[in-house]
Amino acid sequence: MNLLRGLVARPWRFAAETTALLIAVVVAFPLYWMVLGAFKPAGEIESTEPRPWTTAPTLDSFRRVFEQQEFGRYFVNSLVVAGTVVVASALVAFLAATAVTRFRFRFRTTLLIMFLVAQMVPVEALTIPLFFLMRDAGQLNTLGSLILPHIAFSLPFAIWMLRGFVKAVPESLEEAAYLDGASRTRFLWQILFPLVLPGLVATSVFSFISAWNDFLFAKSFIISDTSQSTLPMALLVFYKPDEPDWGGVMAASTVMTIPVLVFFVLVQRRLVSGLGGAVKD
Repeated sequence: MNLLRGLVARPWRFAAETTALLIAVVVAFPLYWMVLGAFKPAGEIESTEPRPWTTAPTLDSFRRVFEQQEFGRYFVNSLVVAGTVVVASALVAFLAATAVTRFRFRFRTTLLIMFLVAQMVPVEALTIPLFFLMRDAGQLNTLGSLILPHIAFSLPFAIWMLRGFVKAVPESLEEAAYLDGASRTRFLWQILFPLVLPGLVATSVFSFISAWNDFLFAKSFIISDTSQSTLPMALLVFYKPDEPDWGGVMAASTVMTIPVLVFFVLVQRRLVSGLGGAVKD
């Protein structure tokens, strides 16, 4: 009987694994093509008969990227923006999720609904109002014009996700901590914070990717002072309508992808546990 069940289950498992493999190939192919284009010589990139391989790999495209004086500055600016967004959004989201989960106050449900509504508004629809807001606040051509909007857009998702982790911590644990003499602040940072850390890591990944890959805000809010530009703007250095340097674009894109991959590797284990815990609410 068990053998029959195994024979019946194997075709479905084989089909599921094959489907997953095909999806992975489709998703990974653009990344492969990007890295391949970064190593291709100019003649192969501009060829009318593209091939999914190269017989003469070269580092010329990467040399042109690193010869750009602004590239290092853009890289540092991206690190500052993404790092600040991750830390600030995680801290605020943790405190806000704790407040809406542990405390009962007026308009609590309304506030949670507003978080959901905020996620439904397209970023493109708010770019022009945000431009005027940053202009009136004197934040145009500064990294603050990139940091503040990303924190605002990261918070609704982070709060909703962390709310499930905070709710999963039993209130009896909090009561026991108070009986042992722990203050509310000590319980918050020494007990609750480590327990919801996987959720913070998961939300931080999404915040980091959003801020690191942002092009819309960087193009809209950094107008004249290019020293405040971020890494996605470096692609425009190589993309010229009359004569685009596709090798430079692919090489710059490859370099820009490396920090994201490193960040994923560093937080991989906590990310998986965080995404698993997010569905327990």
